[in-house]
Amino acid sequence: MSVIIKSDREIEYMREAGKILAIVHDELEKFLKPGISTFDIDKKAYDIIKSYDCIPSFLNYNGYPASVCVSVNEQVVHGIPNKKTFLKDGDIVSLDAGVIYKGYHSDAARTWAIGEITEEAKKLIEVTKESFFVGIKYAKAGNHLYEISSAIQEYVESFGFSIVRDLVGHGIGANLHEEPQIPNFRQKRRGLKLEPGMTLAIEPMVNAGRYDVYWEDDDWTVVTEDGSLSAHYENTILITDGEPEILTIRKEEK
Repeated sequence: MSVIIKSDREIEYMREAGKILAIVHDELEKFLKPGISTFDIDKKAYDIIKSYDCIPSFLNYNGYPASVCVSVNEQVVHGIPNKKTFLKDGDIVSLDAGVIYKGYHSDAARTWAIGEITEEAKKLIEVTKESFFVGIKYAKAGNHLYEISSAIQEYVESFGFSIVRDLVGHGIGANLHEEPQIPNFRQKRRGLKLEPGMTLAIEPMVNAGRYDVYWEDDDWTVVTEDGSLSAHYENTILITDGEPEILTIRKEEK
């Protein structure tokens, strides 16, 4: 496994890409409301990213046709925006986006409530977000990947939810997806030993029901097999000599 240790210059580019992506998510959160289409969300994301002279990481990536993945309710990830899908009161929506700044990527996802949602949906969103922060307590030089993965799974399952097995986090840098793969569930092996300068996209995907998923006919959209709700939370982080640095989050949100 070849994991790229980033230089100081590369880290600065990724910090800027992360800062811009945090703004994108902030602006999209304000934009969300019942009645708008998932196509509207994608157009808004594209316009914000381009206003910072950046490139959407996802647009045309392996053929993906949009700037942001918009996944509603039982859709786990990679929902394709379209003009016929409208958000309605009671939905939850996961937005996954990336930004390229001077050739370097950032990647982050958030799940939001549309209007009034059920208590279960609120808890699902909260647990998914918190599981990320529980996991990155172990994202320190000298630790191994399995410590992050195990912590996320244990936290999620303690609330009766399940962690998706078919999709994982990843390294990130000059490429959107780099080594290593980062599962959100326990592994039999310890996995990679973490070193300063590694940049990782850690992204718990949590289902209210079982962890089983399937791909729809578009070969992109992943949905829960049992039709239960799913939430997604992701940030790009930097491994340092001390605590991990989150590159895609507002300081006041930490």
